[in-house]
Amino acid sequence: MSRPRVVSLIASATEILHELGAGSLQVARSHECDWPESVLELPALTRAKFKVAGSSRDIDVAVKSLVEQGLAVYEVDADRMRDAAPDVILTQDQCEVCAVSLADVEKAVATWNECRANVVSLRPHTMADIYADNQRIADALGTPEKGADLNRRMQERLAAIASRVAGLSKPRLAFVEWIDPQMSGGHWMPELIATAGGIDLLGVHGGISPWITVADIAASDPDVILVGPCGYDLEKTREEMAVLDSNREWQNLRAVRDGRLYIADGNAFFNRPGPRLVESAEIIFEVLHPELSGYGHMGQAVVCHRAGS
Repeated sequence: MSRPRVVSLIASATEILHELGAGSLQVARSHECDWPESVLELPALTRAKFKVAGSSRDIDVAVKSLVEQGLAVYEVDADRMRDAAPDVILTQDQCEVCAVSLADVEKAVATWNECRANVVSLRPHTMADIYADNQRIADALGTPEKGADLNRRMQERLAAIASRVAGLSKPRLAFVEWIDPQMSGGHWMPELIATAGGIDLLGVHGGISPWITVADIAASDPDVILVGPCGYDLEKTREEMAVLDSNREWQNLRAVRDGRLYIADGNAFFNRPGPRLVESAEIIFEVLHPELSGYGHMGQAVVCHRAGS
């Protein structure tokens, strides 16, 4: 069997592909695929149809405007993808505002005279779904045993984290996935928080990420707050925190007063349903249980935040 040529149009699938040891098969990527860094050398076949700049409020308004008009948020360069001659195309149909969708891919390949590529569309909402997607990608590459191995490694590492917090008290955590307006984390986040020995106050297991308010956070009275906005690295997250830092109700939250407010790299962690969710659980462990030895993420991917810091 010849080596399949793979186009990955979603960052999480690119990470899965490389964790399967199949990174050399990738011939093109989406504009959001940035890990491992070697993929940045590949041609990007997608772009956002809005200005990816400004504040989190600006981006929210731009995305919602496109969706309300029934327009796609992203587009695929159909000609360049055809020229890449893929045997496998990895995409998703979970969220139309998070990344290029299955509909975008179908629209692109509809312009080809013939498309023989196997289009694998991912729809992860829980950890079980993520394991299934890992296996589906491995199967599409003709290496099912590598999918099983990746799932085993992820499950063993998560089980090791859970074993460290067995029998300990469970801090109550509010996770913030978007800053302005506020959103919490659904899907797999409640599972990761539980694995790390905490109680998720605002998310719904397997459900969509819910819109929330500072008042909702105040009503839940969390012991710990973790802010990891989707698509934002640590530096950008720190900049955006001014919106919350200036909010009087936010300032009066017990977790904020007690110094239990943390900000993290939400671009690399939490929001990508792939192998680095294991590191995401480690980060949650570190903010929930600072009295225990951590995994080396504190001060790197996550920091304690105070207004003006």
